[in-house]
Amino acid sequence: MTMRAIVAERSGGPEVLREARLPDPEPGPGELLVETAAAGVNFIETYQRSGLYEVPFPFTPGSEGAGRVIAVGEGVTGFAVGELVASAQARACYAERFVVEADRAARVPEGVDPAVAAAIPLQGLTAHYLATSAAAPQPGETVLLHAGAGGVGLLLTQLLVARGVRVISTASTPEKRELSRAAGAAEVLGYEGFADRVRELTGGEGVAVAYDGVGRTTFDGSLAALRVRGELVLFGAASGPVPPFDLQRLNAGGSLSVTRPSLGHFLRTPEERAWRFGEIFAAVASGELDIRIGARFPLADAAEAHRALEARATTGKVLLEP
Repeated sequence: MTMRAIVAERSGGPEVLREARLPDPEPGPGELLVETAAAGVNFIETYQRSGLYEVPFPFTPGSEGAGRVIAVGEGVTGFAVGELVASAQARACYAERFVVEADRAARVPEGVDPAVAAAIPLQGLTAHYLATSAAAPQPGETVLLHAGAGGVGLLLTQLLVARGVRVISTASTPEKRELSRAAGAAEVLGYEGFADRVRELTGGEGVAVAYDGVGRTTFDGSLAALRVRGELVLFGAASGPVPPFDLQRLNAGGSLSVTRPSLGHFLRTPEERAWRFGEIFAAVASGELDIRIGARFPLADAAEAHRALEARATTGKVLLEP
């Protein structure tokens, strides 16, 4: 038996992503085989495809997806065929079927649409660890959040506002700025001169935390927007990687801190994974968290999905659907 999947034979631009037929995967011990309802499209896959992050080729992208379990591997407990599951730590999800380790999957509560379930794991869990663990802004404090209308940005804004944190965001167009405001941002800025505007909006003090998933083009301004002992959380590089910089700048800026986290380091145990998934699913069920699916592409159009993401022409979550 074979299935449709997206394969890159080499690194390069979006054009290297092509549909192919591959043998059906089989679940090994401790694994689930899942019929893909939808797969998430994320910046990490553009880094892998382009060669910025090293992966073995030929390569089928995708670590995030949701769907029904169609087979369970030896030794699996707690999951049954037919259940809807989601994961941010699967493999080769740009396909009609994918395999995931059972202890890296979460059962999706009844009533959650499969597409919404696919839109939650990577961006939802990322927003959760950014809000609760990579930094811990307190009620009444102000943070700066770049790309406020992106998938992580919209979710992180909602989580922070629910905790009593004031969010100043950035977005590139009037339409995106309106989306960020609707998510709860108190102020939404363009990128030009944002550091000076943040200083004005905080009475000259600066923000407690700057959440920066853009990278090269915003990093210096993010540092400049921090208050004394502020934290810069660099969690992505949509505009390119940040060049090496002199650590003495952190001292000169007011004993600043910079961290470069990634999701996997905040999902190290089944208990931590269950806690984060549980809070995100509960927030969706209660209406506290609105999941915006900004674009859906057929599986065969994975290259177009990557082009849209890299052009920053999307808002919310981008999905591929077989």
